[in-house]
Amino acid sequence: MPFGMLGFPDKKKFIILQHRENSPFFWYQSVDDPALAFVITSPFLFKPDYKIDLKDALKEMSWNGDGKTDHLEIYIVVNIPNGLPEKMTGNFIGPILLNNKVRQAVQVVISDSPYIHNFPLLSE
Repeated sequence: MPFGMLGFPDKKKFIILQHRENSPFFWYQSVDDPALAFVITSPFLFKPDYKIDLKDALKEMSWNGDGKTDHLEIYIVVNIPNGLPEKMTGNFIGPILLNNKVRQAVQVVISDSPYIHNFPLLSE
């Protein structure tokens, strides 16, 4: 992550670790700071029609290449309030875009978006 995560610009190296077998959640673990990790998941599990414009991010990261996007993955950061997992939310306007081909990632901020930063992941 050449630009780090929002609020953590100096933390640039992360790895993805599975939370539990068959879990839809992962740890986005900082290599630079072992005490820093984010819970992430696929936005499509909670919003199957999730769509974002990737042109600017692809251009900024010089990932345009051959125009294919099959090597890209999108994750959202999950917020789980202490003791209230039923109130978990996902940040749909600040997704993490991962390029498996070049092993780089960037967190993008989507402006003029129909999505919100605290989208409820579980129905009440």
